This record gives sequence, C-alpha cells and structure tokens, in this order.
Amino acid sequence: MIGLVRNVRTWFAPDRIRAEGDTPDYRFSLANERTFLAWLRTALALIGGGFAVDQFLPDLRWGWRVGLALALLAAGVLSSLRAVNHWTRCEQAMRRGEDLPMSRFPALLSLVVAVVAIAMVFVVLVGWDG
Repeated sequence: MIGLVRNVRTWFAPDRIRAEGDTPDYRFSLANERTFLAWLRTALALIGGGFAVDQFLPDLRWGWRVGLALALLAAGVLSSLRAVNHWTRCEQAMRRGEDLPMSRFPALLSLVVAVVAIAMVFVVLVGWDG
C-alpha cells in the first residue's frame, strides 16, 4: 500500500522524477509520452462506449445494459489510471538505466474487452428483448 501511495505522489511531482538518474534521450521520453496518450485515447473510447451502450440501447434488458456499460466504463477508468502510472514508471526506469517495467494490465484489458464483445454478440444473436 505504501508503494501505491508513493507512486501516486510521483504522478503530481514531475520534479521528483526529473531528479532521478540521468536525462534520457528526448526521443525516448517523447515515445513514452505518445504511449501515455495512446492509453488515454483507449480510455476515452472505452468510456464513450460505456455511455453509448447505456444511452443508445434503451430496449436492452436493464441488467445487460448496465452490466456492459459499467464494464466499459470501469475499463476506461482503469486505463486512464494505468496510463499515468505506466508513464511515470517508464520515465523513472529510463532515467535510472533500468529495464522498462512489464505489466499484466494489457492482457487484463484485452480480456475485459473480449468478454464485453462476446456479450454483445450474444445480445445481438438472441435479441434485445429475449
């Protein structure tokens, strides 16, 4: 838990990150930033998809609609939080000359999106009222 709090603090303290190690080649920092922005675009798409399911599928059974919408919204929230955490950890690793951190999050996110997609296929095949 202490490590999590320490990580969250670094999200809002770029000077702390800058103070660590040596400045990496700017190309690597900019590539790290582009990856961060890609994660944010993914988060926005998932959040938009969650709202779309909730707002534009009113005939879908309440449980299905809310379940699918909440799954997409939760995936979007987690993606946005993971984006800044991953950006910070990668920047620190580059400054220290360490290997970049690995994560299971992309696999988890892929599984969530796949489960939602399979549920949507089921809804389309069975029908919204069924």
